[in-house]
Amino acid sequence: MRKYIYQQKEWPKFHWKEEKITALLSAIRHKQGRLLGYMEALGFDLRSEALLESLTINILKTSEIEGEILNPEQVRSSIARRLGMEIGRLVPSDRRIDGVVEMMLDATQNFHEPLTEDRIFGWHSALFPSGRSGMYKIKVGDWRDDSKGPMQVVSGVIGREKIHYEAPSAISIQNEMNRFLDWFNRDIKIDPVLKASISHFWFITIHPFEDGNGRIARAIADMQLARADGSSQRFYSMSAQIQKERNNYYDILEGSQKDTLDITNWLNWFLECLSRSLDSTDTLLVKVLDKAKFWDKFSNINLSDRQILILNKLLDGFEGKLTSSKWAKLTKCSQDTALRDIQDLIVKKALIKETAGGRSTSYNLNIQV
Repeated sequence: MRKYIYQQKEWPKFHWKEEKITALLSAIRHKQGRLLGYMEALGFDLRSEALLESLTINILKTSEIEGEILNPEQVRSSIARRLGMEIGRLVPSDRRIDGVVEMMLDATQNFHEPLTEDRIFGWHSALFPSGRSGMYKIKVGDWRDDSKGPMQVVSGVIGREKIHYEAPSAISIQNEMNRFLDWFNRDIKIDPVLKASISHFWFITIHPFEDGNGRIARAIADMQLARADGSSQRFYSMSAQIQKERNNYYDILEGSQKDTLDITNWLNWFLECLSRSLDSTDTLLVKVLDKAKFWDKFSNINLSDRQILILNKLLDGFEGKLTSSKWAKLTKCSQDTALRDIQDLIVKKALIKETAGGRSTSYNLNIQV
């Protein structure tokens, strides 16, 4: 009995019902063109800020899908360093974060370069610089060997696991990946957005590594979407939308991997998710424009590095309430210095004091300036 899609006789000759996806694909191509046109009309600084914001979100969310929470400041600083962006105070970033950033930037900034086995091995090595996934040592920079048993996607507690998927055996991976890479790098008659969807599904179905398959599959899809846009300027995040729809993402993957070679349902889900991702870009742009507007009003006012750091945190969506003790902790200064910094910003009308007062006095951005 053929349980998985790769066991089908004609694998990997995918097919789909054109009439089910044509209108959606056309609407997406229109949204992409409109977004790129709008961004071109913005100044260089705003485009750079939007690019930095989008890449940061994408990298945070592709890891979050796998249950890994990264430090936003470190991600943002790592991207800025590699793209040569001036964003004020940079913070150090660890090897793990630098690795995810390096992979995503290579995929999206060098999208025109061929996707090779060695390149993918480099991405995998960057994701796991210590040679470990959590506490466990894994095979890094090479295909899995199944020495610990078949590669399975499971959930549930030990002893009552549910097997959602079992990948092709390790002995078939080299042949499977050769076929995938040949297809990906060939100039074939297929819409490039559809190719992004198929490449995502095909790679994650092969599941060639011990760990990191989801992140690399999404990087490959982002690389192909950059080819579809004809631009390394990423202003929307597919991973952010997938994270919002994480349960549906895993459900459609599992269902499609146990189905026939007709992948219409997967393509339709991917395109709808991409469409929602493009729609959500409006929120990102509002945030970027509001931030630019705020700093434009304070461009000629002398501020310390500490003040710039905290104001940027507030503009980026500070969680909770800003108090003097939080200020001191974040900027590594004394409580007295924190209070002087805050009072100075109140005088300069950058901050306002909440009316509650007391020991837990908090402060907000003065959005009325």
